[in-house]
Order: sequence, then structure tokens, then C-alpha cells
Amino acid sequence: MRVSYVLSLLTLLLLAGVPAFSQQFGNPENLAPYIPSPQIVVDKMLEAGRVKPGETVYDLGSGDGRIVITAVQKFKAKAVGIELSPELSRSTTEKIRSLGLQDKAKIMQGSMLRMDMSPADVVTLYLLTSSNDILKPILEKQLKGGARVVSHDFEFRGWKPVDIVKVEADGRNHTIYVYEIAAKKGQ
Repeated sequence: MRVSYVLSLLTLLLLAGVPAFSQQFGNPENLAPYIPSPQIVVDKMLEAGRVKPGETVYDLGSGDGRIVITAVQKFKAKAVGIELSPELSRSTTEKIRSLGLQDKAKIMQGSMLRMDMSPADVVTLYLLTSSNDILKPILEKQLKGGARVVSHDFEFRGWKPVDIVKVEADGRNHTIYVYEIAAKKGQ
């Protein structure tokens, strides 16, 4: 009973986007709990992000690699996952290897706050609004004009989405926010 209460409370806090919640994961660079996106949401995220063959997708907090793998297999893109957890990084790298996708997909183990994301045409993520606030200036600085940022369920405050997609999966509604980085001077 107590465990289910705690899980319910954590889920409520996550869905509410409570800023302090993002700081309760131990490592301050861990910006959200590991909650895999349902496959139908993954597909819709990549569709909404208008991923084209040959483009590069970066998935922040890549977990089990389902976005990275789907980007390569279904969308013929190159994909890079950034994952803080060494265990998830190892198991996902092994999964990519077993699928023979290592020429098109890779997982970089480390903090998304310290990685160079400038090669990305599309960035996907499923973090908290408070985490998006932390990432926003990094993405604005690193991403080229026209790059798309696709966020599952949590908005980027101050950015106007170019598209909002609703999808039902696993008995609940999910919202996908798509943003486009403005061209920088001289681009």
C-alpha cells in the first residue's frame, strides 16, 4: 500500500511538472526519471519532427534507445542517444550492435548538459518543463537554424510550438510539442 501511494505521488508530481521534482533524482544532472515513451508516441514524435532520411536525430535521455532505433530503422536517419545511466547506455549499445545498426546509431554515455548537439537536425526528449528550462539556452546556442526540437508532454516555456500533436497510448493522452530553432545571424 505504501509503495503504491509513493508511486502515485511521484507520478502526480511528474505530470504536474513541479520544478523541485527534477532535483530529486540524486545526481543534479539527472533531469527526469526514466519513463519510456510508448512506441506509438515515439513514431508520432519522429513524424511530427519531420525526420528525413540522412538527417541526424539526437535523443536526450535515450533510455532503452527506442527513439534512436526507430529513427534509424523507420526514418532512415542517423541517430545519437545521450544517456546518463551507464547501465542503460551499455544495454542500449549492445541492442544497437545486435540489430546491426552501429553504423547509423550510437549512444553517448554522459550528461546532456555537457554534450555537443550541434550536428542535430532533430532533438527529441521526454523531460520535465523545469528540465527543458535548463536545456533551452544550450539548445538555442548549439542548434542550427531550422533544427527541430520535439518534446513529449512538457513544453519549452517562451518558445512557440510550430505544431502540437495529441496521441492516445497506454490509456492516457500524450502531447507532442514541436519547435523550430530560428536561423541565426549569418546563416
